[in-house]
Amino acid sequence: MALDFVATYKVLVLGDSNVGKTCIVHRYCDEKYYDTYISTIGIDFKQKLINLDGVPIKLQIWDTAGQERFRTLTTAYYRGAMGILLMYDVTNLESYNNLSYWLRNIQENASPDVVKVLVGNKCESSATQRAVDKERGEKVS
Repeated sequence: MALDFVATYKVLVLGDSNVGKTCIVHRYCDEKYYDTYISTIGIDFKQKLINLDGVPIKLQIWDTAGQERFRTLTTAYYRGAMGILLMYDVTNLESYNNLSYWLRNIQENASPDVVKVLVGNKCESSATQRAVDKERGEKVS
């Protein structure tokens, strides 16, 4: 039996390659954790039904490849997006520095009222492995 939902919200997951985008999406949608690297080719798509203040909502979660060759995301990809998770890896300074690229891409292609959430991933790593401290990450947000 199909579940009825009131609305569909499109959410994009953006960021450099290997920052954990696919892992977060699988963990949230499938409640599974994979400790091996899964490389996304192009775009992967997941759905999750949630209850938001008593209202059934369907989330369409678009997981992108972060590799340079797939970075040419078009306006069509952003069309209809209501939310964007912008991710970086706290153990990888380059992924943090590349946030400016992703923010510019969002500004050029997404709706001005899209909700953006910055996610510093891999926080379970030890403090000695961390390349981006919490305060620095909060400055961008």
